[in-house]
Parts: sequence; C-alpha cells; structure tokens
Amino acid sequence: MRLPAAILLLVTSLCHLAQAADHSFTTTDGVRLHYIETGPAAATTLVFIPGWTMPAWIFTPQIQAFQQRYHVVALDPRGQGDSDVPASGYDQSRRGEDIADLLARLGPRRVVLVGWSLGVLDTLAYVHTHGDQGFAGLVLIDNSVGENPPPPAPRKPAHKAPRQTHEAFMAEFVRSMFRRPQPPDYLQRLTQAALRTPEAVANRLLAYPVPRTYWKEAVYATSKPVLYIVRPKLAGQAGNLAAHHPAAETVVIPDLGHALFVDDPIRFDSLLQRFLTERLGS
Repeated sequence: MRLPAAILLLVTSLCHLAQAADHSFTTTDGVRLHYIETGPAAATTLVFIPGWTMPAWIFTPQIQAFQQRYHVVALDPRGQGDSDVPASGYDQSRRGEDIADLLARLGPRRVVLVGWSLGVLDTLAYVHTHGDQGFAGLVLIDNSVGENPPPPAPRKPAHKAPRQTHEAFMAEFVRSMFRRPQPPDYLQRLTQAALRTPEAVANRLLAYPVPRTYWKEAVYATSKPVLYIVRPKLAGQAGNLAAHHPAAETVVIPDLGHALFVDDPIRFDSLLQRFLTERLGS
C-alpha cells in the first residue's frame, strides 16, 4: 500500500533527522537542556529556538535542508521537548541566559540565531542582557518585537473553554498553527510533545513580566543584520522596523499559518538562505 505523500514526506524527514546527534548540557542554574546538532562543525552555526511548548524537532525541515552546508543546532528550551522541567526559570531573563549557556557550550563560532514565536522573545531577552557580540545575525519569526502598532488581541490562546481539558486545548492549539494540512500522526506527535510542558509552566511562559518596550530596546540595540518574517497581523510592526532599523529587512507572508516554516518549508528556507548568502556572506 502506498503511503500518502504528506506522511511519506514526514517519514523521509525524520529519517534524515536521525543522522543528527542528540546532546545536552547543564545551565548555570543546574538544569539539563537538550539540543539537536548536525552539519559541518567549522561552518556558520544556525541556532533554532522554538516557540511556546514546542520541541526542537519542529524544525526538522530546516535541519534537513541546511545540514549539508551549515552547522545546525536546535534547542529544546527548559520545560520543553527532551529538556528538564525544573520548578523555576520560566521568565525572560533565565530563558535568555539559557541561550547564552548554549552558545558558551558550543564555543566560539559564527552564529545566526533563529527564533520563532516565544523563541523570538527568548532570543531578544538574550540580546537585551548580552548584547550582539555573540552572533552574526538574527532571524525573528512571527512574533511581536515591541514595535508599533501593538499586535491584535489574541483569541484567548492561554485560556481553555469551559470544561475543556488541557489535552484538548493543546491539540486544538497545535492544529491552529498550520494553514496547510498536516499528517494526523504528525499533529498527534507534536501535541504529545507540547503536553510534556506542564499546564502551570505553559501559563507562566505566556506572562513574561516586562513591558513591550523591553523587546523593542533589544531589537534596536543590535547593529547586526536582522530578518523579520511575519504574517499580516504583524505587518505594521514589520513596516516600522524596516523603516527605522538600518540593518533590518522584513517579509510579510499572507497565506501560511503560524508555523510557516512547516507549512511551506521551501519558501521559508529560500528566504533564510538568501539572508545568509546576501546579508551575511555565508
């Protein structure tokens, strides 16, 4: 029996990902964090930071696409994926420090940080504290960077409907990240990964105790090249960032879901490759 094309693509991608290595390190506050690593060690390093409750392997299409030319690392943030779930550290300062600890673990390298969703905020928290000497460029995917106008009010993403279980809510959330059909097995696996983050921790991650200006200060503090890829709801922020940040370029993609790099990996990967080649010479 022939497998459907979408499931065949998933199986093929996971087989390629099996060539990558699993590693872990201990943060400065004693938490074990897991990351995926592959590609030539001497090449430019792409460090992928996933979004809220998501595992590192959601970047499987990018790991597969870039591992021949680049040194690729994908982090499971604390409380997510295969990393530890400690009792504390779910604020922007500690999550930014976790990225600093990862970069210290990797050693001196030419790094491009690629943050998606909550990973945008975690990446900017790192920049806010450590400056921009630790990386060559930033790629920020589909979250606010504190520019104007403020993002539209969410459709209560942090709240369940009455009597809705956390499991049902997370399954619905995972489905909502995509506009293009994804294999049921993939959605189920991704939901199970998201559920590894306890509900209380997930709620804390949606309540970083800083004003919007914190993120804006961070993104404008860097003179390194920035690529900001968003959907139309953040087009206003993208326009302002492009107009006022001399090193930033922005792309608005109207027809994909929040996980746009999964919905259309070919389009996303081409944007990332162009940025790496034309702006960073990598």
